[in-house]
Amino acid sequence: MKLSQFKFKLPEELIALNPPYHRDECRLMVVHRVSQKIEMYKKDENGEPLKDKDGNPEYLDFRNVLDYFDEGDAFIFNDTKVFPARLYGTKEKTDAKIEVFLLRELNEEMRLWDVLVEPARKIRIGNKLFFDDSGTMVAEVIDNTTSRGRTLRFLYDCPHDEFKRELYGLGEAPLPRYIVDRRPDKRSTEDDFDDFQCIFAKHEGAVTAPATGLHFSRELMKRMEIRGINFAYITLHCGLGNFHDIEVEDLTKHKMDSEQMRVDADCCKLVNDTKRAGHHVCAVGTSVVKATETAVGTDGMLKEYDGWTNKFIFPPYDFGLADSMISNFYHPYSTLLMETCAFGGYDLVMEAYNLAVKHGFKFGSYGDALLIVND
Repeated sequence: MKLSQFKFKLPEELIALNPPYHRDECRLMVVHRVSQKIEMYKKDENGEPLKDKDGNPEYLDFRNVLDYFDEGDAFIFNDTKVFPARLYGTKEKTDAKIEVFLLRELNEEMRLWDVLVEPARKIRIGNKLFFDDSGTMVAEVIDNTTSRGRTLRFLYDCPHDEFKRELYGLGEAPLPRYIVDRRPDKRSTEDDFDDFQCIFAKHEGAVTAPATGLHFSRELMKRMEIRGINFAYITLHCGLGNFHDIEVEDLTKHKMDSEQMRVDADCCKLVNDTKRAGHHVCAVGTSVVKATETAVGTDGMLKEYDGWTNKFIFPPYDFGLADSMISNFYHPYSTLLMETCAFGGYDLVMEAYNLAVKHGFKFGSYGDALLIVND
């Protein structure tokens, strides 16, 4: 397929800059792959749309996801944990303001980090960068990796745990730029540390949240547990590649950034037992779909995996594991939109997106949700 096929007009006001008051209160749209139906409204026992006090149909909310699953079904979540990756500081001598985005730690003992810097043209090898008023958190630029990429060595002499605690204490929640840049002060808040983290986050390493998982509250997961729905967890450390612009029209020529992932034996057993018993397997988010499609065998069963993936999923694609998925609503030309279209069918998902725009659904990491089921 071509990049231009994933163009649609997204009004500025539909980009969610903040989460709903309660995690599980966003709107939900449901796409049925086989019947080609699209649902948006709550219904009574006769199948008629429920009306609010003003006579308007009531939209489905995320808690209605329970209505589509039963005892014995399994949800697969991504339990990666976001760390406070965005730092602000100054450059030595000039005191010029700089932004450093931590990507990953390269060497614990030497305090080496792979980072992105802004403004990149002013930050060169040998420069020292200061991140606090006391001048104790200092880093030296020791290498250029890409046009914006640098390797930093932090000059902070203390135990590693203390260093990480101090470093993270200076950082902000790494909200996507399309959110930060649209806020009046162009900064994240203290609340974003909690809002931009899944409640089941466990393994640190992501620089952006697996956004679909943000919708799950403790109350909703308890209700799912009571219903007999099982939970499995993979780990995929979500990177910034999900937000990179695609620069080629022919999608087969696009290369995704690699992301570290792990699927353990417990996850494999639960998911494979669920499939063998004929129950539904729901992938929560595009990162879970990417991870499970990386680790699925030719027999349709999930295999243990510990490594990296740069899998790029776009239509047409023959999926091997999950029979349903939940996603957010993504921006035009997004690789996440492409993966969603591959799962639900291009025409049907793009129709759902047109309806979402028409009915004022919210888009992006803090936006509304789309459930795709195989009936």
